Amino acid sequence: APRATIRIHTGNGRDTRTDLFQDRRDYVWDNNSDTATLRDDRGRTVDTESWGRRR
Repeated sequence: APRATIRIHTGNGRDTRTDLFQDRRDYVWDNNSDTATLRDDRGRTVDTESWGRRR
């Protein structure tokens, strides 16, 4: 929904309306810099967030 909030977790857990889990066992994010891209079920970019030096 527009203006909805969802949290994406890389670890294990149970998906809910507000939290989605990728069920990964290994680290995914670079602590120095990285970019997360959220896409819908058609592959369209919904949102991105970058941090660190490579913004």
